[in-house]
Amino acid sequence: MPIRPSEKARYPTDWKIVSVLARERAGWRCEGSPAFPECRAVNGEAHPETGSIVVLTVAHLDHQPENVDPANLKAWCQRCHLVYDAPHHAKNAAETRRQRKGNGELFDG
Repeated sequence: MPIRPSEKARYPTDWKIVSVLARERAGWRCEGSPAFPECRAVNGEAHPETGSIVVLTVAHLDHQPENVDPANLKAWCQRCHLVYDAPHHAKNAAETRRQRKGNGELFDG
């Protein structure tokens, strides 16, 4: 997944190397997620289920970019990564909406 500019400072300076090592460890294939444990989509090829070209990403299982312990990192296709992160993203979005509403910003133009 692309790193949001607001999150970039949380990643280690050697993140590019760390992420390449994680994808190499996985043989440039999706390692399968809890939702799709058998997924082995290959980077750069059409995804066998979605048909989209696979861009292998590296997921933090604990959603903490600072934690680059190999046991915390998984090489996943976009589908596996997005489905895994969906509850985390929904929680963050709800918190952002609550904060904006509390600050009177929800409907500001």
